[in-house]
Amino acid sequence: MIDQHRQAFKEEAYELLAELETSLLELEERPDDIDLIGRVFRAMHTIKGSGSMFGFDDIAAFTHEVETIFDMVRNGKLQVTARLVNLTLAARDQIRAMLDAADEVGEGADLEESGKIISGLRELAGFLPTAAAAPAVATAAKKPENLVTYRIRFVPSRDIFITGTNPLTLLQELKELGTCSVVAQTGAFPCLEEMDPEACYVFWDLILTTNQGENAIRDVFIFVEDDCELKIEQVAEHSQFDEPQDYKKLGMILLERGDITAEEMDEVLAQQRKFGELALSKGILDEGKLQSALVEQRHVKEVRQEKQATEAASSIRVPAERLDLLVNLVGEMVTVQARLSQTAAQRADAELLAIAEEVERLTAELRDSALNIRMLPIGSTFSKFKRLVRDLSVELGKQIDMTTEGAETELDKTVIEKLNDPLVHLIRNSIDHGIELPEARVEAGKPANGTVHLAAVHSGDSVVITIEDDGAGLDKEAIRSKAIEKGIIAATAELSEKELFGLIFAPGFSTAKKISSVSGRGVGMDVVKRAIEALRGSIDISSVRGKGTTIAVKIPLTLAIIESLRVQIGADSFMLPLALVDECVELTREDVARSHGRNLARVRAQMIPYIPLREHFRIQGDPPEIQQIVITQVNGVRVGFVVDQVIGEHQTVIKSLGRAYRDVDGISGATILGDGSVALILDVPQLLQSVEEKQP
Repeated sequence: MIDQHRQAFKEEAYELLAELETSLLELEERPDDIDLIGRVFRAMHTIKGSGSMFGFDDIAAFTHEVETIFDMVRNGKLQVTARLVNLTLAARDQIRAMLDAADEVGEGADLEESGKIISGLRELAGFLPTAAAAPAVATAAKKPENLVTYRIRFVPSRDIFITGTNPLTLLQELKELGTCSVVAQTGAFPCLEEMDPEACYVFWDLILTTNQGENAIRDVFIFVEDDCELKIEQVAEHSQFDEPQDYKKLGMILLERGDITAEEMDEVLAQQRKFGELALSKGILDEGKLQSALVEQRHVKEVRQEKQATEAASSIRVPAERLDLLVNLVGEMVTVQARLSQTAAQRADAELLAIAEEVERLTAELRDSALNIRMLPIGSTFSKFKRLVRDLSVELGKQIDMTTEGAETELDKTVIEKLNDPLVHLIRNSIDHGIELPEARVEAGKPANGTVHLAAVHSGDSVVITIEDDGAGLDKEAIRSKAIEKGIIAATAELSEKELFGLIFAPGFSTAKKISSVSGRGVGMDVVKRAIEALRGSIDISSVRGKGTTIAVKIPLTLAIIESLRVQIGADSFMLPLALVDECVELTREDVARSHGRNLARVRAQMIPYIPLREHFRIQGDPPEIQQIVITQVNGVRVGFVVDQVIGEHQTVIKSLGRAYRDVDGISGATILGDGSVALILDVPQLLQSVEEKQP
């Protein structure tokens, strides 16, 4: 159970670190944004608090130092600077290394690095000399400020127990800040018959003397601040304690002496809360204005409570493995449902057919729901790239802004994970090869700052991600020369612009004149293309010399289950991804004869090239008198596939092929049909490439 809690903390911490990185990058652009400063502080505070609770003491101690610095920022005592952001980003990386080291995922955290970061932050804050390196693991900082006494009234919500919060834990945490006196106010207790045992009828008055400051007190209540009334007043500073004049308010002195009970004091204080009645009696307010203010107060509270209730019910943390298992089970159910439908059709039993149709409907809904659970916005991945762009800009001496669009676009979690590395390659290439140095850009009449624009948009059952830069663009002549030099094309070859740009995906191809730490060794673009194609996606390049380059990556929403078109050749079944299918037309033997072996069909005055799959896969037997051409569209090119018969649409559960079939061109997987037979899923882009390569 403890391990489960520790694992839950780590998952939460990783998410918080991702959010922290995003907030810091935004804070660098908007250093005066109070909300962003608050987000950074809360992320640090949560990691520190939860880390300490689950035994990650090194993380809690280290994070406490960073949190202290941002507490100063929050209070206006320290400005957000580039150095502060750099150090905090380094601290974020260090915390992640500590988390990895906890499970020996990474190489372990460098404690010396922790000391450097803390020392840098303290130096920046001005309360530690540069030479005095901070210890790698620090305990709670002792603040040098004077002792201050605070009066605190903590009135928790009646429903606070329902949220799982124990107010006594908060009080205990508060007592650890200094000398504390606690008075429980129990005057609101109803009679036994009216009492709700799950409600909280108690509130507390506390007197705390501490050197930790008011923000440290508020931090104790940070997670219940919307579920309680919290009033913090400064009673006196330590320097006043020795002075002869009054240093405490009358009510507090009477309470401490026992001359007034807590109930009597509560009664007096209660009159203070009836401000409206007092104001009305004195003629300061009229009834209408008072009611308006009360309505506003109630409205805001209700909206906030509704929002909190919605947020609390809208998310639940579930291990990814359980979701994968759920999707696998749904996949098995889809296969069984297909078998049921086929059996019902064969028996022509009306009742069985009705049941099969109902099961089919429910299975489709279950499939969509299960897949939707794994859908995540791609925005979290975009945020990682922002850090990449920032770090590479500094490393290469370039000034680059990154803009994003469509961060809310959702993709299957598995697709997002597998898409990360290809996109990193593409962005690194855009920064290294595409964007020019500031002086070169100014000389070319461009702004000194280059831009990398990352966008995602839905397109049918796919998502198109574009990486666009306003850099130098691709040099066609340089690409052509390098391709001839490497023997990829003949010197006399005539290539379209699209084919020319496609040469950069050749293994080892690079036009970079020198090797940098980022790229230039010709490693990357061929790997990128293979990775995209492994996701059943495609990649397209367009570029204008001097204006910039746009790379469009089209990938399916999910890799688990797809809608496909089932076709038949002889006794064999094949599946084509329905998203690529444009239309189906007939192909007679006369049509074949008229093409004179050129494999071209006239479809509404347009000549469409086609691939006879029976010949391609060397399937024995004669084709029927009338065949079917399934016309697909890949990267804007229409190509047909000739089959014996089109069976119809099919929900295809994708099964990966074994190692023996991994290198078979044109096949991306297999699926089980309702009768238990196997159908191969065609990888259309790869099939086209395979055919093109075999052509003379």
